[in-house]
Amino acid sequence: MTMSSNLESWSDGDSPVHPLSAVDFLPRPQLQAMQLYRLQGIVRWTYERVPLFRQRMDERGLKPKDIRELQDIEKLPFSQKADLHACYPTGLFACSMQEIVRLHASSGTKSKPTVVAYTQKDLDLWASVMARTFLLCGIRRGDIIQNAYGYGLFTGGLGFHSGAEALGATVIPISTGNSDRQIMIMKDFGCTAICCTPSYFLHLIERARDLGVDLKKHPVRVGIFGAEPWTEAMRQRIQEEAGIKAHDCYGLSEIIGPGVAAECPVQQGLHIFEDHFYPEIVDPNTGEVLPEGEEGELVLTTLTKQAMPMIRYRTRDITRLISAPCPCGRTIRRIARIRRRSDDMLIIRGVNVFPSQIEEALLTVEGTLPHYQIVLTREDNLDQMEVRVEVTPGVFTDTVGAMEQLRQRLIHQIETTVGIRVRVRLVEPQSLQRSEGKAKRVLDLREQQ
Repeated sequence: MTMSSNLESWSDGDSPVHPLSAVDFLPRPQLQAMQLYRLQGIVRWTYERVPLFRQRMDERGLKPKDIRELQDIEKLPFSQKADLHACYPTGLFACSMQEIVRLHASSGTKSKPTVVAYTQKDLDLWASVMARTFLLCGIRRGDIIQNAYGYGLFTGGLGFHSGAEALGATVIPISTGNSDRQIMIMKDFGCTAICCTPSYFLHLIERARDLGVDLKKHPVRVGIFGAEPWTEAMRQRIQEEAGIKAHDCYGLSEIIGPGVAAECPVQQGLHIFEDHFYPEIVDPNTGEVLPEGEEGELVLTTLTKQAMPMIRYRTRDITRLISAPCPCGRTIRRIARIRRRSDDMLIIRGVNVFPSQIEEALLTVEGTLPHYQIVLTREDNLDQMEVRVEVTPGVFTDTVGAMEQLRQRLIHQIETTVGIRVRVRLVEPQSLQRSEGKAKRVLDLREQQ
């Protein structure tokens, strides 16, 4: 048997130890030795090729040879999104344009886009970690994957696509939008897995119901959802209404795109592919590294990227590291579900509020749907928050008294959760705008008043 056919045979069975994911099960000492070797290499590479990083190292009196053990990573300077904007378009590239084979970019909402670059080796790495993501979620060769993430400059679509092909699964590159077609394709081709944002899949559930399609009767058994924060309550809603296993995945374009971490079937945290992405948790205010298990800001270092390595990149995502053994047997550490970012915090009348807290409160009250919008205004120099939330059809057609009782329950639940009293407006089902990509939860009108 040839090596190629031998490798292919691995992905036909139920064994989790596919050759691509074997490193997930390495003993910790071996993994840490690999991490140190790669860290030393990427620091040398970045120091030699990225002027900003070299300047910051020199300011600290550091040379690559000073990285002798993993803990020495704490000596290195942080990087952040502002650096990508300041060095736009190519100032953080560690390779020439002749070596770079692909560029991606985020949408620039306030300024220039965040541009990321890949060599062919980087693309191969990306396909590999995405294949490991699918394996984590129980997807194998023979599965039919409906990829409803956006293609183009956004990293989601092509990231999932390359991983599916590397695994040997069948991928349908349907991209976002046209929900009726999405449901038709899912049905006609017997898709067994779907990849998209959780908010868009909720919309697909609604649309399928309108079309008389019961997703529980179709072959889809796994959903891989990411690109936006979502709560455990939303996961339960998805799993109950669609009859699938809903997995959380995590990534960001600055690091590689999707493929940084993902959930195994145990669903007790996201395994981070730390042979390629070294994680730290720091105090978001001081930058001090926190003891393992404490919640703070996730900082990531790319250990193997060529075109655009990131050293100690501050993600602004709030989580914690989980080192306890996972029942799945993997030794790579996990991060807790990311429910909020340090920079998505809203300060309303002196109280810190996160959109994820609003979602958690809403989903505890029967009669509401997981579609809401937070509208911020300013009246008499005071910030006001209104939460618009869709209710079920039965509730919306109920009596005025019943509607008011529900509204008061929501006001109370939100106040109990976040500590301030807000306005609540109940709206009819499917009246709030749906997003085919990331859900737009906050509408800030304060600067317009």
